[in-house]
Amino acid sequence: MRAVLLCLLGLWPALSFATLSADMVVVKKSSYSLTLMKDGKEVKRYWVALGPAPMGHKQREGDQRTPEGRYTLDYKKSNSGFYKAIHINYPNLDDIKRANELGVNPGGMIMIHGQRNSLGDRRVQPSNWTNGCIAVLNHEMDEIWNAIEPGTPIIIEP
Repeated sequence: MRAVLLCLLGLWPALSFATLSADMVVVKKSSYSLTLMKDGKEVKRYWVALGPAPMGHKQREGDQRTPEGRYTLDYKKSNSGFYKAIHINYPNLDDIKRANELGVNPGGMIMIHGQRNSLGDRRVQPSNWTNGCIAVLNHEMDEIWNAIEPGTPIIIEP
């Protein structure tokens, strides 16, 4: 009750009761960060884990790299081997063309996801443990899941 009264009086941070909402996601691989953006402003930033070979653009299946470029978060998957997952529409046409030129399979199923279901909710996660996906802690995945809708653009920077 006290928190509600303080909020009504403008003495409590409004964000503590607000649901996050984002119209873009920006991942900076070099700083291991994922940022939710709304109207060009940062809403919230998270520390992420990537794959064992995080630097450089994904070239082929199995290279354990996270792609770089502009993509779309195209669907949410609640029944995965990880705590919730949001699919990134990799490979795009440029990725497919590049892979064809190299004679390799570009790979796919790149996601933003929580921890492995078998591990439960952790307070810390190891670095560079995914196969090229972007991983966050489960409680952070809940926030990201609720903040975005399918169709949200994602920019993945080196």
